Amino acid sequence: MKLNHVNLTVDDVPAARQFLERHFGLRPYGEGHKNFDVLFDDDDLVLTLIGVGRSQTVSYPKTFHIGFMQATEEDVDEVNRRLREDGFDVDAPSRQHGAWTFYFLAPGGFTIEVLC
Repeated sequence: MKLNHVNLTVDDVPAARQFLERHFGLRPYGEGHKNFDVLFDDDDLVLTLIGVGRSQTVSYPKTFHIGFMQATEEDVDEVNRRLREDGFDVDAPSRQHGAWTFYFLAPGGFTIEVLC
């Protein structure tokens, strides 16, 4: 069995799309829309981004996140470095739950974990 798709509700669909393309290599399907977009990863997982609406903000539970697995600890460090250089507020990676990892709030209002 293979996970086919995940839907994320986000505060800003275009910002989330641009961020995920730039920093995690997700590929868009078509031109997208300000309230809906579709992205694919290297294993053809479909990640849909749906806008939360005009008068609301995203509110996920504290522990909710999506994770991007990296091949090595050096790759985790590199993603962390690129995010910092682009002005994102990210903590340095650390050893947690048996992984070399860090978490941060992504544009759009959801948390991402980068780990090895």
